[in-house]
Amino acid sequence: MGVPVYEISKDFVFSAAHQIRMHGGKCERLHGHNWRVRVHARASELNRIGMVVDFAYLREIVAAICARFDHQNVNEVPPFDEVNTTAENLARFFYEQANLALQKTEGGRARISRVDVWENEGSLAVYREE
Repeated sequence: MGVPVYEISKDFVFSAAHQIRMHGGKCERLHGHNWRVRVHARASELNRIGMVVDFAYLREIVAAICARFDHQNVNEVPPFDEVNTTAENLARFFYEQANLALQKTEGGRARISRVDVWENEGSLAVYREE
């Protein structure tokens, strides 16, 4: 019998512009997306009330990260004033920031396991650590 794993996810949407540096194509020009972010949290042990983490708390954590980018030029928001604004890099940023916040309250019992970032309906980047 394996180790139990519980996982939840929550979706978020924000609108923002960006330009991918060094792209060489049209994506190097300023353009916008309605970005969709899905954050997955997991735990092997549920909290005292039977949750990985409360959906409301996950929403609070990730909404604060989204607020940094909503209706902004992502290229002007640190660290993306230096880091290229690819969906892959955004996925890693959301993963790291959400995990930091979650670790402060859950102390390692629950963690972010994966972040999916869509630039549009058909283009998805995933970040997770194995």
